[in-house]
Order: sequence, then C-alpha cells, then structure tokens
Amino acid sequence: MLRKEQNDLLTQTGPGTGGGRLFRCYWLPALLAEELPENECPPVRVKLLSERLLAFRDSEGRYGLIDEFCAHRGVSLWFGRNEQSGLRCPYHGWKYDHTGQCIDVPSEPAESGFCGKIKLKSYPLVERGGVLWTYMGPPELQPELPEWEFTTVPADRRFVAKRTQECNWLQAMEGGIDSSHVSFLHSGELNSDPLFKGAKGNQYNLNDTKPHFEVVESPGGLYIGARRNAENGNYYWRITPWVMPSFTMIPPRGDHPVHGHFWVPIDDENCWAWSFDYRITKALTRDQLQAMNEGKGIYVTFVPGTYRPAQNKDNDYLMDRAAQRTGKTYSGVWGIAMQDASLQESMGPVVDRTRENLVSTDNGIIMARHSLLRAAKALMEKGTLPPGVDVAHQKIRSAAVVLPPDQPFKDAAKDALVAQTGVAHASV
Repeated sequence: MLRKEQNDLLTQTGPGTGGGRLFRCYWLPALLAEELPENECPPVRVKLLSERLLAFRDSEGRYGLIDEFCAHRGVSLWFGRNEQSGLRCPYHGWKYDHTGQCIDVPSEPAESGFCGKIKLKSYPLVERGGVLWTYMGPPELQPELPEWEFTTVPADRRFVAKRTQECNWLQAMEGGIDSSHVSFLHSGELNSDPLFKGAKGNQYNLNDTKPHFEVVESPGGLYIGARRNAENGNYYWRITPWVMPSFTMIPPRGDHPVHGHFWVPIDDENCWAWSFDYRITKALTRDQLQAMNEGKGIYVTFVPGTYRPAQNKDNDYLMDRAAQRTGKTYSGVWGIAMQDASLQESMGPVVDRTRENLVSTDNGIIMARHSLLRAAKALMEKGTLPPGVDVAHQKIRSAAVVLPPDQPFKDAAKDALVAQTGVAHASV
C-alpha cells in the first residue's frame, strides 16, 4: 500500500504538482492526426494535465496548441474563426497565430504595438505515426521527438485509437501491467475475440491461473515477466515493458498484431486511454482493421460524436448477467477494453491505496510505483530528468516466449525485448 501523501504525489498531475512536473518531461499524445484533417478546419478542445487547451491547424498547415481562452475577456476560442494564418475570437476580433501570439486587435491602432504584448500559453504540436504529440514542460528541456516503434512503421501496418476513461490515470495504467487478471477477467475472450483467438499461449493463460512474477529494471522503466507452466517442464513467459511514466505494451499472441497503451491524465479524475496495434513485416489485414473499428481486441465502440465508450457507468457497461453465469464472458461485461475499464472505474475516481492488501502477483505494480516516486522526488529536489525521456528508452518490445526453467527471461529473451527493423515480435 501507499501512504496518502505518496498516493497524492502520483495521482495529482495539474500545474505545480510533483506528478504534473513528471508528466511535463515527456512528449504526450494529445490528439489523433485525423482530428485536424485539413488546413483551417474547426479547432478542437483539448484537456491535458488539468489544463484546458485548444488545438488548430492554420492556413499553412501549422499545428497550434494554445490556451483555450482569449486574453481579452476569457471567451473560449473554440468558437473562433480559423482564417488567414490564425484563429480569430468572434467576440471582439482578437486574433492569434499557432504559437499563441496575438497578431491583431482591431480596436487598437497598429502603431500602438498593443497586440505584440499579448501572447497565450502555447505548446508544440507535432505529428508522428498518426498522432499529434505535445510537450508541456520547460522549452529548454524539450526532448527529441518520440520514436516508439509503432510510430515508425508504414501507415498500413498500424492502427491507433483513443478513448476516455473515467478514473485517475494511475489505476488505469496499473491494470495495463497486471498480467495475472487475464486468466480470469478475459478468459472468455481469449478463444473468441478475433484479435486474440488461435494463439497457443492462450491455453497457457487458461491452464495456469497462478503466474509467478519476476520484475527487472530497464533503462526506461521495467520489464515485468509473468511465468506460467508450459509443456515438458518449460515455462511460458509473457514479458510486459513499462516505460515511464505511462507506456505499456502487451505481449503478443500468435500471429496477431502487437498492441499497447499510453495512459495520459486529462485531470485527476479522468484520463485518455490511447491504444495502438501494429505489425513489423506486413500490413494489417482488412479483417483485423474491421475488428478494431468494431471494438474488438483492446478497442471500443463510442457514444456517437465522442470518444466516450458506448458501454459506460451510466448504463452499467451493458452488463450481461446471463453471459456471466454461462461463462461466455467472465465478468458479464463484453469486450476486453471495457472489462478492464469497468472494474478500474468501479474503484472510484482516485482509488485509496492506503486500504490495499497486495500480493506477490502485484510486484510489477509495486515496483512501478516506487520508480515513479523516486523519479518525481529526484526531479523536484535535484532537477534530475526521469527515465523514459531519452528516445533510446522507447526502442523496446514486449515478448511471449517459452523457455527452459534454467534460463532467466532477462537473459534468454534479451534480444526479443529490443526493437529490430524488419524482425517480427517473439510470439507464442
């Protein structure tokens, strides 16, 4: 368990907080590139780390991420006119460029230089891999652009989506590094979901519900190994990388695409769950893309016009008690993503970790918390940049392997845990 002050440090990410300073060291996914599809398209509201921002794409195709509110009287610039290389407030005509600089105040004479004194808070916004990324920290500490492997493959080899989740980022992320629940919560889907079924590793998950966990440090965070029994005395290992602060990659299954997540705070009680699938050596198939768009695998369907899942707490996640009784779905909630989200949201907006009773299968979660606490304190007290900022820490993979009992996964699977151009993931 954590003390209250430790829980607060990790779960609070607004401006001026320790957790907020930590997240502001990284490039964060802010929008899908498709949300700003063309020059002078409508602006998009963005809330990240408790800051209300506005994204737009100007006449020259430059992306801007600026304070949502006009410096004049506080009108939301979401109502603004995207025209002639800037965003103009419809209230009194004040106009801002993609950097947040005010470039026109119609009521004031140009020679006064008044508009040159007005500048909204702004952050860089850059497209990589179908995602618009932003960096919200000190400009002098801005790291290199992200190089996660899924952003580097051709567009036809990846699929990226996002959804809102109505709880704090940390309890959502902790679900992403908890491999022990798969044998229960997702057991009904392992042999039926089109993006999971048919993998030999599924049977190891279902046959051995008592995994042994081994966790080792990596340059950017952790490798979390879940070991289950396989044939002939061998072990089936599912190795999940966690890179600070909130990147996880799920170990692959058979020939299915590899998938993973980013968990990015909207505010202290809500987060963005970003999900991606990709393949290294070949394009995603039509059937795979269809399944992803239909909410299979780690994806969901949405309330029309939003990124809120159609299954949500207002409708009890469309829970099906009959399917739960028959075992078609273990929890009664359909879909892998919403099985996770429903239970994580049930903990409340911010779970009270002082009341937990952790066990050995929680070792990955325990070590991730300690890593985050150390990094946040080192940043606050010494200005030390945390792990995961260096792009070298992002060139990692998950892996699923079968190994003899005398071979530690950290050694035997060492090459499989590194991104390699043109080489497929190690999978079972």
